[in-house]
This record gives sequence, structure tokens and C-alpha cells, in this order.
Amino acid sequence: MYSIYHFFKNLVEDKEYFISIPKLEDFPFNSSLLSCRNKGQFPDMAIKISPKNELFTGGELIELKDSYTYTVPSFNSTIPTGKKEISKLIKGESSVIKKQMEEAGDDINSLSVRDVYYLIRGKKQGNIKILLVHGSFFETIQIGDLISQSFSQVLEERLRQSGLKVNDEVKNTLIAIFSEQENFSKVRTIDKASVKLRFRIMTEVKAEGNILNSKKYPEIADNTINLVIPCHTEIDKEIAIKRMSAVFGKNKLDIFKLLKIKHYFNGYFLVFQDDLI
Repeated sequence: MYSIYHFFKNLVEDKEYFISIPKLEDFPFNSSLLSCRNKGQFPDMAIKISPKNELFTGGELIELKDSYTYTVPSFNSTIPTGKKEISKLIKGESSVIKKQMEEAGDDINSLSVRDVYYLIRGKKQGNIKILLVHGSFFETIQIGDLISQSFSQVLEERLRQSGLKVNDEVKNTLIAIFSEQENFSKVRTIDKASVKLRFRIMTEVKAEGNILNSKKYPEIADNTINLVIPCHTEIDKEIAIKRMSAVFGKNKLDIFKLLKIKHYFNGYFLVFQDDLI
């Protein structure tokens, strides 16, 4: 079986490395769980697709975020999300991600939408926090709405500054056009220009979304390793415990503190927490 829970088990079993490794990517990840591994592009890693069963689908996408403070690092180019369509990552037969996943034995199209997780290491005054957190912790409104509403603010500011007026129909059309991240990520070539231009989106967490912030989320204690997953219903909690039990064994579940934290904008999340030291 392959899943983010099996990946978390790998992290817990070798948790002492988080204290000493210079870079998060230096952690001895269990390569047998991975279908791809990259550097400099999203995702940094992906879990293999699991054979069909009741508990695990596998296929999760993972991004590494290393911080020398208790602030989640900015997300460059890729806006954080809880789920990602695999077709938006694999474009063309020459895709490196596609080749790696196929070589790992994945039937890529058998799981078209993937859960996204972020592996975060934060450091402060000799203390460390390790979190494997579902991307919905950071995606509290849909990406399209985030982009379009941000663009709407820019448009409103420029209209006020210029004194120009645009009717609502034209304004809404312009905002709707700029609601897809792909519109910004393409390289633009302009006649007679000696350079090419590509706009990049950088996403920074607000205090309410900074899970490393001890004042906002005191449940995430210093020197702990945590799995953080959405928990909007009691069924979500039961399924998560069942999955953890299947991976770690019922007798070892008591090593984890089971916590429930309230996100400021996005409901409750379940936390499985273990001491790092």
C-alpha cells in the first residue's frame, strides 16, 4: 500500500534526521513510496498510486517548505491548494513528471485529482516544528477567486488613480479573464524586445494561516512532528484513525497525541502529534 500515511510513518521512524539535516530535501525519504521526485518544480515528490482498496488511494503530491523562523515560507509560482488535477502538471509526452510516474508503474490517469500536502520544517531559538499538512489549510477560498479578487483590487486602484470609469460588465469580464494562474505563467515574447517576460505569482501566508505561529496555533508544540488533515465531520476523524491504525498498528497509536485545531477560516483539522526529541 502507498499513501500519505505510509509517508508519515517514514518521517516518524527517522524523525531524528530533522534535527541535523541542513536541507529538508536531505531527509532519507523512502524512495519505494515515491512515483516521482523533482527539484525546482511542483511537486517536489509524489506518492505512488495504491492498488484499489477501501482505505488508501495514494497519489498524493508533496511540496517541501523549509524555514529558519516560525513563519511558513512563501509559495513561489504555485498557489497552495488542497487538491490538484494531474493534467495541469503533466503537459505533453516529454513531461519529466509523466516519465517518472510511468517508470514507477503508475497508471497516471486512474487518479485524475490528487491531494496536496506540504512538509514544513520551522526553526526558532533552537526549537523545531515538523508538519505534514494538507493543502486545504492554506486554500481557504478557491484559487480562481483568490486571483480574480486580487486582480479586482488592482483594477479598482488604477481606475481611482487614473480617474477613468469602466462599466460593470467590462470590469467583470476583465476580472474573469484573469482568474487562471496559467494566464500568468506563460512566457510572453514581444516583437523587437530583447527579453522575454513571464509574470510569477508569489503567495505569502497571513498570520491566521501560519500554522507555525505559536500564538495562533498553540496546539502545535515545539519539538514535535505532526500530521495535519481536514476534519469537518466525525466520519473524517474515524477514517483518519482507521488509516493511522492500519499503517502504524493499533498498539502503537498511543504514541500520538490526538488533537483538534480550529482554523480561523476553514473549520477544524485533526492533528496526530509525536515528540521529535
